[in-house]
Amino acid sequence: MIRFDDVSVQYEGVDRPTLSGVDLTVPEGELVLLVGPSGVGKSTLLGAVSGLVPHFTGGRLTGRVTVGGRDTRTHKPRELADLVGTVGQDPLSHFVTDTVEDELAYGMESLGLAPDVMRRRVEETLDLLGLAGLRDRPIATLSGGQQQRVAIGSVLTPHPRVLVLDEPTSALDPAAAEEVLAVLQRLVHDLGTTVLMAEHRLERVVQYADQVVLLPSPGAAPVMGAPAEVMAVSPVHPPVVALGRLAGWEPLPLSVRDARRRAAGMRERLEGAVPGPVGGGGTGKLPPPAPAHHPAPRRSALARLFARPPQEAPEPVTDATTRVERLGVRRGRVEALRRVTLTVAPGETVALMGRNGAGKSTLLSALVGMVEPTSGTVLVGGRTPHRTTPREMVRRVGLVPQEPRDLLYADTVAAECAAADADAGAAPGSCRALVSELLPGVADATHPRDLSEGQRLALALALVLTARPPLLLLDEPTRGLDYAAKARLVGVLRTLAAEGHAIVLATHDVELAAELAHRVVILADGEVVADGPTPEVVVSSPAFAPQIAKILAPQEWLTVSQVREALGGVA
Repeated sequence: MIRFDDVSVQYEGVDRPTLSGVDLTVPEGELVLLVGPSGVGKSTLLGAVSGLVPHFTGGRLTGRVTVGGRDTRTHKPRELADLVGTVGQDPLSHFVTDTVEDELAYGMESLGLAPDVMRRRVEETLDLLGLAGLRDRPIATLSGGQQQRVAIGSVLTPHPRVLVLDEPTSALDPAAAEEVLAVLQRLVHDLGTTVLMAEHRLERVVQYADQVVLLPSPGAAPVMGAPAEVMAVSPVHPPVVALGRLAGWEPLPLSVRDARRRAAGMRERLEGAVPGPVGGGGTGKLPPPAPAHHPAPRRSALARLFARPPQEAPEPVTDATTRVERLGVRRGRVEALRRVTLTVAPGETVALMGRNGAGKSTLLSALVGMVEPTSGTVLVGGRTPHRTTPREMVRRVGLVPQEPRDLLYADTVAAECAAADADAGAAPGSCRALVSELLPGVADATHPRDLSEGQRLALALALVLTARPPLLLLDEPTRGLDYAAKARLVGVLRTLAAEGHAIVLATHDVELAAELAHRVVILADGEVVADGPTPEVVVSSPAFAPQIAKILAPQEWLTVSQVREALGGVA
């Protein structure tokens, strides 16, 4: 169905090809998963299938890409619209109408389908994606995850033979992600639709893939094969695969169910061991601990940047204590938050979780002063955010929004960093050091729009961190990040928390919460329904438990690193 013949893509102003010598075939009626580190060219490969590369992105494409026999070099995206449906990383850039129902119908109108056919398909898609209750809602009022489902639905209604999806579950809560993946499974198995999908959250999707295509590095030849075989050599892999590698299981498990069947011996060995605390600060060891000497680890540039010289007295972080009392927020007819009470102490990392539309982003907006409470109170460091000037609040609170482009205005990475240093009153080069830590290998002259979604997020995070805000708010901070980038982010945030900064992150990434959060707060319909230490909240939750917790339950292990430390690095 999709064929690449010696395909290379090089963009203007870039020294090396983003894709080089790609030869592969995606069979009809299969779900093929595209994986690889951030910035290796996954989005470019997907764009070559839809015709967006090079017709809209520019650059030079050599070789030949055919979809259903049509050459994408000679067929522009609109000439492929009946054959290929595409959903990019940013659903907002996808929309052309104002309401959910109109958006679902738009693609069919463009193809001239009969009104009765359009009506039936809209209803089918509303039910498939759980959007029936949102049919009349303005798209601008939806949460990021709801917008993602609408974007997917809008390309499903024309019934394309090929679906090209870039991070389709990145903004979805676990339950919504499962619904979308179940729909894709039905399309593949029942209708013979071909699905080519790039996704960083492999723990959600790898078990459903028929084949996996690995792009190991920029310009490198792709590796295509059975999921377990590719995961055995892939630098990016989900926790279940990492646990299988640690244990030496062959073939590697791809699902929680497969791993649980093989984990009885591991559970026996871990019996009586105490998991190390989440959020850093130590590990659990099997008793009795063997004495050992380990050299001090080499500190990263970021750790050195945030560390205080040992001879100096500690510099206290401006008070980051956050208190929310019976907070209510109404947006039009929607009661976004109801009676929310929450306290965040300096040095504490709190994960806000819950289904799409639960109120997580609204709560972050209230903490930074962008939203005025309808009732109740919000205090950050003794200040009421919505009554404090933005210039004053930016010294106390830093917000990294879901859309990092909201923070990016300059033409180069270097210019963004220089502006961030000036705005924060930081020493020249402070922001660039952060960028190098979070985003290694990106040149100063790179335009932010030429970065991948995950790379733009890392840049936006560095800009906010330059001011070292006492309270840091992150809205879906791992969207678009691969596992290595996520690990670097975890290290950054642990350093900040150890320095006394308070961190509140709204996330659907259960693995991030397991690695980082001291506490988890679950919101539902604008109300707090759970608030407690991470192990207590997530282990008992089928929706929000990480893979390792599901595999090793009822023991309270959350991460592979906890297990590795407890077993002394050997399973």
